[in-house]
Amino acid sequence: MTRAAIVVLISRDQNLRLLVQRSLESEGHSVVCAATAAEACSDVFPKMAPDLLLLDTVRGQNADTLFSAEWQKTLGSCRIALLSEMGDDSWHNQAERCGVHSVLNKPFLRQDLEKLIAQMEEAPAAAETVSQTLACDQHLEELENGRFFFATSPAMLKIYKNIRVLAPVDIPVLILGESGVGKEIVAMLLHKYHCRAAKNFVNVNCAALPTELLESELFGYEAGAFTGAVRAKPGKFELADKGTLLLDEIGEMSPQMQAKLLHVLQDGTFSRLGARTSTRADVRVLAATNIDMEAAMAEKRFREDLYYRLSTFAITIPPLRQRREEIPFLMQHLVMRAASELDQQPITLSERLLSAAQEYSWPGNLRELRNFVIRTLVLQDQEGACNELRVKARAATTSVTVYPGPHAVSSSAPQTPPPAAPRGMRSAVNDVKNRAESLMIQEALAASGWNRRRAATDLNISYRALLYKIQQHGLSA
Repeated sequence: MTRAAIVVLISRDQNLRLLVQRSLESEGHSVVCAATAAEACSDVFPKMAPDLLLLDTVRGQNADTLFSAEWQKTLGSCRIALLSEMGDDSWHNQAERCGVHSVLNKPFLRQDLEKLIAQMEEAPAAAETVSQTLACDQHLEELENGRFFFATSPAMLKIYKNIRVLAPVDIPVLILGESGVGKEIVAMLLHKYHCRAAKNFVNVNCAALPTELLESELFGYEAGAFTGAVRAKPGKFELADKGTLLLDEIGEMSPQMQAKLLHVLQDGTFSRLGARTSTRADVRVLAATNIDMEAAMAEKRFREDLYYRLSTFAITIPPLRQRREEIPFLMQHLVMRAASELDQQPITLSERLLSAAQEYSWPGNLRELRNFVIRTLVLQDQEGACNELRVKARAATTSVTVYPGPHAVSSSAPQTPPPAAPRGMRSAVNDVKNRAESLMIQEALAASGWNRRRAATDLNISYRALLYKIQQHGLSA
C-alpha cells in the first residue's frame, strides 16, 4: 500500500464526497472534502498542504473556476487531478493551459484512486518542478501497465485531438507507423475514451503466429478439434466481446486469414474450430501495421476489401526523427519511470546528451529511446552515452541520409537507376519496396553498430529474417 496521504476533494456531489472519503480513509489516508473552491480556500488550505487535490468537474461548468494560481504555486500542477465524466472535455483546454494533466474518469474504483496517489508520491515538489513544468502545448497521459502517451509536437497534438474525436465513435481505425512509434498506445487511448472502456482491451499480434494457430487464437476451438485440444477454449473475439480488439501487425496476416477475418467483420459471426454452430461477438476492431499498405495491396499481399473495411479512419504516427522536439521531454520522463522501476536514483540528463539525442535519427523510435535511457541510468555514464549517440549519428550520416519522411535515402551507395522502359506497376512497386527495405536495414545496422540481434529487435523482425534480408540485399559491414 502507498504511504498515508492527505487528500482534498472539491465536489458539489455529496455522494461522491462520501464515496471517496470512505474508500481512502479505509486505506489509512486522510480525506478533507469541500463543496466549492471558495470553501476550500477559506476553510481547508489555510490549515493544511494536501498531497493530492481532486477537482470534480461538471459538464458545461466554466473551466476558469476550476483552477487557482495559488494552488499551483503551493502544490505544483502535478499534484492536482481532475475527476471527469467519460467523454466530457469541456474543461480540457483550460486544464492543459494550467498544466494539469492527471485525469480520472468517473465512475472509478478505489484502486484507481490508490494508483493516482502513488503517482503523486513520485512527483517532485512544486519548487523542484519549475524548470520541468510542461508547456501549454503539451499533453502527458498515464495508461495501464505502466504505459503513457506524450505529445508536444504539432503532429502528435493533432493525433491526440483526433483520438478524442474518434474514440467515442464505434468505427474501425487503422493505425499506421514504423515499428516502435507507439501504435499500441494510440489503440489503448481509443479504447480508454470509448463507452467500451470498462470492458476488455485485447491485443493480438498477427505476425507472431502461423495461420493455423492464429485462427484458433482469434476464434477459439472446441474440445477434440485437433490433437491436444482436450478442452474448449474461447478465442480473442469472444474475450473482447463488448470491448476492443487490436489486431497488431495485421499487414503480416496470411491471405487465408484475411478472407476469414473479412467475413467476421462483415456479419459479426464466426465459428470456433470444430464447432457446428456460429458465435456472435460485438467487438470494436482496431488494426495496426508498420508496412506500406498501398504497396501490399498492389502486390496482392493484402486484400483491398479488407483494407477498406478496416480503414474507415486511419491514424499515421510519425517516427521520432520527425518530432525531435519531444525527445528531451521523453528522456526526462523515461528516466523518472525507469528509476522507479529499477529502484535507482534518478539522474539529471546533461544538455550535451539531450542535444546529441536530438541529432540522432532513432530508427527504433520509442523502443530504442527507452532502452538507451535505461542503459544510461544503470551505467551512470552520460559522457559515454553521448559519445555512443555521436558515433551512431556519424555512421548513419555516412551511409544513409535521413529525410523527414518514412524512408531513408542512401548517400554513399549508388542509386538504382530508373528503368529504361516501363515494366508495369508491380515491378516498379517492387523496386521501390526493395530499395526502401535495404535502406531501412542499413540504417538499423548502422545505429546498432552492426549488432544484428539488436537491429532485428529495432526493425521488429526475427533474427533469422534479418540475416536472410542482409544476404538478399548484399549488405555488409
